[in-house]
Amino acid sequence: MFNKILKIVSLIALAITMSACNGNEAKPVNITQGSSTHLQKIIEKGELVLGTSGTMTPMTRSINSGKDAVGFDIDLAKAMAATMNVTLVVKVIEFEKLIPALQNGDVDVVISNMTITPKRNTQVAFVGPYLTSGKCLVTKEATLATAKKEELNSASHKIVVLKGTTTEAFLKFALPNVEGISVASQDVAVSMVRDGKVSAMMSEYPMCKSIITSNPDDNFIAAFSNLTYEPIGIAIAPQNVHLQNWTQNFMTRADNVGLLKILAKKWFK
Repeated sequence: MFNKILKIVSLIALAITMSACNGNEAKPVNITQGSSTHLQKIIEKGELVLGTSGTMTPMTRSINSGKDAVGFDIDLAKAMAATMNVTLVVKVIEFEKLIPALQNGDVDVVISNMTITPKRNTQVAFVGPYLTSGKCLVTKEATLATAKKEELNSASHKIVVLKGTTTEAFLKFALPNVEGISVASQDVAVSMVRDGKVSAMMSEYPMCKSIITSNPDDNFIAAFSNLTYEPIGIAIAPQNVHLQNWTQNFMTRADNVGLLKILAKKWFK
């Protein structure tokens, strides 16, 4: 099944490439030392380097001892690389270190369920959103799942969040009385809810849905909220205008040929 999905993604990448031609043969780019754009250097090198956290299933989850990753975001990056006709190189990096890695040129793009926020947008450029989401809770306490905001905002509640995310900032701002606990791993957060060490985990819709689906025996309950708007985008260094332009055009074509729907069906079921 997985190989079939990869073949579909590859075919869609080919469709994106072919649709860009519109029957006209593209002229080769003349890449000369010192005058190439960052995108042209990626193509010349034959590698697109992706930065991702690997901590947000089903968007991005690390495998092979953190040397690789799988998920919606990874398949999207694979389609980008296939359309460029280059190899995708995945670098799993702590979420809060992703933007510095992009700024330092250690990665070409960041695709890691990253919310487009005004603060982040002062540091990097974003293409998208390719997905919109909102906050949710995963808990084993039925009363907490149905609680209103003022009832949630209690010192008696402990809520775990992923470190460096907008959820961490939201919890501090919107629920200041709650004891917030920040961890680096989604698996650790889920275990804390399972073992009763916290009242709930706060995250975003795709992660909550995946946690509920993947742990049917834990009696987890999800409570979804419309309190926040979470536009998820692809981060690119601000000086790489050509790469930004290419990525925006790629995403437009990917949406129109159905790639995003196929990936959503695969990862969100």
